[in-house]
Amino acid sequence: MSDIHDVLDDRAQGLDPLQFKELRAVNVQRCEEAFRPLNAWSPAEWSNAMAGECGEACNITKKMLRGDYPDRFAQADALRALGKELADVVTYADLLAASLGIDLGLYIRLKFNEVSRRRKATVFLPVAPDS
Repeated sequence: MSDIHDVLDDRAQGLDPLQFKELRAVNVQRCEEAFRPLNAWSPAEWSNAMAGECGEACNITKKMLRGDYPDRFAQADALRALGKELADVVTYADLLAASLGIDLGLYIRLKFNEVSRRRKATVFLPVAPDS
């Protein structure tokens, strides 16, 4: 399955890692330009769209588990499809958060650290002292 990762890694050469702030700005802009005003959908509609994409990702991993992708070419296609579905999940999660004024990056940091403390892990994400 490494073939697909090599191809995708080549595409990302020279690009900085995507930041939540960057995603938020272009995500909301594209939503309002090409689809609908951000607040035209309720939080339930945004979360349902996100759940639908998550279901599509789950369907791919279910097929991976039961061996529906018999060779490396089919496996590479499945990984590519899974990556796209996961991207859709994150995109919808960001739009849901944006519609409610939630800083998703901050909450990911806070929740990650909460679980690290609960599990007695030594890995934490930096947060501002007053967060």
